[in-house]
Amino acid sequence: MRAPARFRRAVPTGATYLLLVLGAVVTLAPFVLSIMTALKSPRQLASQPVLSPPDPPTVANFTDLFGGRYDFVSPIVVTAQVVAVILVGQLLFSVFAAYAFARLRFPGRDALFWVYLATLMVPQAVTIIPLYTMFADLGMRNTFWALVLPQVFGSPYAIFLLREYFRSIPGDLLDAAKLDGAGTLRTLRHVVVPISRPILATLAIITVVTHWNSFLWPLVITTGRQWQVLTVATAGLQSQYNGNWTIVMAATTVAILPLLVLFLVFQRHVIRSITITGIR
Repeated sequence: MRAPARFRRAVPTGATYLLLVLGAVVTLAPFVLSIMTALKSPRQLASQPVLSPPDPPTVANFTDLFGGRYDFVSPIVVTAQVVAVILVGQLLFSVFAAYAFARLRFPGRDALFWVYLATLMVPQAVTIIPLYTMFADLGMRNTFWALVLPQVFGSPYAIFLLREYFRSIPGDLLDAAKLDGAGTLRTLRHVVVPISRPILATLAIITVVTHWNSFLWPLVITTGRQWQVLTVATAGLQSQYNGNWTIVMAATTVAILPLLVLFLVFQRHVIRSITITGIR
C-alpha cells in the first residue's frame, strides 16, 4: 500500500513542477530570443532560422548601438535621470499621503481616499491631451520637467499599497513614539520608514520598471533627441533604420539589463514584503 500512496503524492508534485517549468520557459523564451538575435549579424538573421543560435556570435550590434551612428548613450542617461527624480518624488510624497490616510484623522479622510483611488480606473490615454495642452501652454513642451512632473507627486497605486501596509503597523508602537515626544515627521522617519523597508523596496522596483518602460507620454511631449527616452529611441531604431531587428534586439537587451540587476539586488526585500503581507 505504501507504493501506491507514494505514487499518488508524487503525481501532483510532478505536475506542479512541470507547470512551473513550462511557465519559466514561456517567461524566459522572449528574453533568450532577444539576446540570441542581438548576437547575430543581419546576414545571419536573414539566412538562418529564427531559433538557431548565433554562429558565430558577434557584438557588432552593441558596438554600433553605442557608436556615432546610433548614439544610444544619451537616451539611457535621460531615462536614468527621469526615473531617479520620479522615484524620489514617488517614495517621498506617497509615504506622506499614505501615512495621512492610514493614521491621521481628519474630516472626509476615507471619502477623499476612495475618490483618489478611483482615478486608477481612468486610462492614461484619456489624460494625455489635457496634460499636453497644459504643458504646451506653460511653455514646457520638450523639457525634462515635462517628463517628470505628471508622475513625481505620488500615484494612487503607491499610496494604496503603502496605506494598507501602514495600517498593519501596531498602534502601540506609534503610541510609544508619541510618548517619547516624537511628532508626526519624527515618527515617520525613525519608526514607520525603517520597519517598512521591504514594502518600500517593492514599490521602488515597481516604480523604476514602470517609468523605465514608459513610452506614450514621452513620445507625445518630446521631439528630437535631446530628451528622448530609451523606449522612444528603441522604437525609432525600428522605423528609422528599416526594421534592423538585430540592432533593435541589442537595444532591448541593454534596456532589460538594469532592471534585472535591480531585481537581483532587491529580491530579498521583495520576498520579505510578500512574506509579511501574506502572514498579515
